[in-house]
This record gives sequence, structure tokens and C-alpha cells, in this order.
Amino acid sequence: MRTIAVIGGSLAGISAARALREHGFDGRVVVVGAEDRLPYDRPPLSKEFLAGKAGVDDLALTTDADAGLDLDWVLGEAAAGLAPRGRSVVLASGREIVADGVVLATGARARPFPGDRISGVHTLRSLDDAVALREDLLAGGRLVVIGAGFIGAEVASTARDLGVEVTVIESDPLPLGGVLGPELAAVCTALHEDNGVRLITGTAVTGLAGAGRVREVRLAGGRTVAADAVVAGIGAIPNIEWLAGSGVDHDHRGVWTDAGGATNIPQVVAAGDCTFSYCPYSGIELRQEHWTNALQQPAAAAATLLGKSAIPARPTAPYFWSDQYGARLQFAGHRRPDDDVEIVEGGLDSRRFVAGYRRGGELVAVFAMNQPKLFGKWRRQLVAPAPAAARLS
Repeated sequence: MRTIAVIGGSLAGISAARALREHGFDGRVVVVGAEDRLPYDRPPLSKEFLAGKAGVDDLALTTDADAGLDLDWVLGEAAAGLAPRGRSVVLASGREIVADGVVLATGARARPFPGDRISGVHTLRSLDDAVALREDLLAGGRLVVIGAGFIGAEVASTARDLGVEVTVIESDPLPLGGVLGPELAAVCTALHEDNGVRLITGTAVTGLAGAGRVREVRLAGGRTVAADAVVAGIGAIPNIEWLAGSGVDHDHRGVWTDAGGATNIPQVVAAGDCTFSYCPYSGIELRQEHWTNALQQPAAAAATLLGKSAIPARPTAPYFWSDQYGARLQFAGHRRPDDDVEIVEGGLDSRRFVAGYRRGGELVAVFAMNQPKLFGKWRRQLVAPAPAAARLS
């Protein structure tokens, strides 16, 4: 191969480009990014950057060492089409990039709140999103966060730090219950109330209202909540529509790949938030919208593209973290609803603990609050569930 096109200019894209060079590829690497800026780190957008404690320069993912990668950057242009058999990429401007191999790393975008666009209603995925939201937060007033997942909780936490009155609305009876289970989700839920956030659960949002600018959030049953700004934290959508007609297998869940990032089209691989991939640790296909996956999966995809070994001998457990109200939350592994859970370090009352999830007696996931060192110890003890091991063999 003489030219490889990496489609996506965020963490997965730059990680793929770095991995190609680390694997010895010395041809041309073209990196296409829809945003008109070099890759930047997104986790601080809902925390340090939103709070004004970090600037744009602090978010940079590229370093001086990346100059040695000799990458050909094409920024500010979204991909619009992939030619059958994947040998050329057409950009929105009509420009065509011919390549011998393609890495799909176009990420995901925030799911917008349904309905007409209205001023004061935000999502948070990009740097521009964060800048716009921060302007509204600094203006004070009443913020309503729709969705008490990790992004919603982090925004609520930051907003409270800025002195904003915050209401969080969650359709599920218990936020994070599906991720952590009811016992531990309850501990995280209490963080909202203890920090002065009004939490409304088990209630669906039916609409937004306001003349020119949002003024209230309407709930099922006829209730309303006054709002000067709204953040919708209701999930993400993979950026894969541009692949229509390409022959690459994909659907609303993302680009289908195996554990090595291979798609159904030779010499086209995919990595990061845009993928729906087989996870050797979990033993199932899933979309992992986590920073660590966007960092690690491109290495496997690059290896696959170059015909090198892509699958590590020991499956890596999925990992993510979140900072909320001064608490560090960390999770690794894969939990199922019927897994047993126990506190293995510390206590719930102190909010300094490590919890382990077991399946058939084996530790398959761990969750920690404010115990980063002990979390690392238990994370290293995770055992891949048996079905995954069987499939790998």
C-alpha cells in the first residue's frame, strides 16, 4: 500500500495514524477531519473546559512529536462518500482522495432533542458546543439537563460549581441503574441531591417551549420546569450516513467490525465511536463510546489493515471514568443484570469504595468511587467471562 486515508480527525483518527507509523507504514497517510481544527480531547469539555479551568490549548491531542509522523491533514471537510470496494473517498467539496487502504474513524455526534431548533438548547460533543454552553452558564439562570447519564451528570456538576440553579430530568427511575445496578447507582444518584441539584426521575420530557428562546421544559403528565438553558444528554449517533451505498456493512449502531477492526470490505477497517464491534472481553458486539476504546481500538485496526496480528492474547476490559461533584467514578469490565455485586474495599457511606461484580464466582467488572489506586489493583484482577474466552479460542 502506498496511501492510506484515515477518515476522522479526533482521538481515534490520530491514534490510527500514529499506529500506522508504529507498525512501519512509510507511505502517505491522509487524515480527514470534518472540524476545522487539529484533534482535541473531549472529556474536559463537560468539566474543566466548561468550568473555564482549561483553555483550547490544554485540549490539544497532538504534540511536537507528531510532526515526525508526516501526516497529510485535510481539515474542515467531511467525508461524503466511499466508492465501492473502498478505494476512494469523496469529500463534501467534491474532492476525491484515492487510497489503497481506509480507516473509518468518523466518531459520533450528540443526539439532538427532537423537534425544531430553539435558542438556549444545547448538546455537548464538540468544542463549539462547549463554548456555546459556557456562555449560557456564565449568564446564570436556570439550567435543565435532560438525561442523567455521564455527560448530563458532569454538566450538572460543572454548572453547580458555577453557581447555576440545576434541574436534572431522567426518564429511568434510577440514573445509571442499567450500567451499575441499583445499589451503586443509588450512591451516584445521591451526589446530585447532596450538591443542590433538583432531580426528577421516572419522567419523560415531552417538549420544550419558549418564544425565540427556551423558557420551559414540558414533562409527561402536564408538569413544566422553568428553564433559561437546556442541555440534552440523551446519547450519541454514529457518523456513518456517508457510507450509504459504499457496501460497508453498517446500521444505526455503527460500522460492523470484528475485534480487529476489519469490516466486510477488504482494506477498509474502522475504529472508535463509529463502530459496532465484537468485544473479546464482553463476548458480544457493542458500541463503546469511551475514550479508552477510541485510543486502543485504532491500534488493532491499523494492524489489521497492514496484515499484522491485531488481537492481544488477553482481552482488555472496557474502561471508562467520570468526574462528578468532586467524586472520581471508574468502571472496568462488563456487567450483566444478574451478576453478583459486593463491596471489596471501603464503604458506601464514606463514598470511598471499590465494588466487584462476579459471574460464576469470577470477577468480571469493578466500579470505584474515590479510590483510584485500589481500583487499579482490582482492575488488574478482572477475568474475561468464559463465553469470550471460548470464542477467542
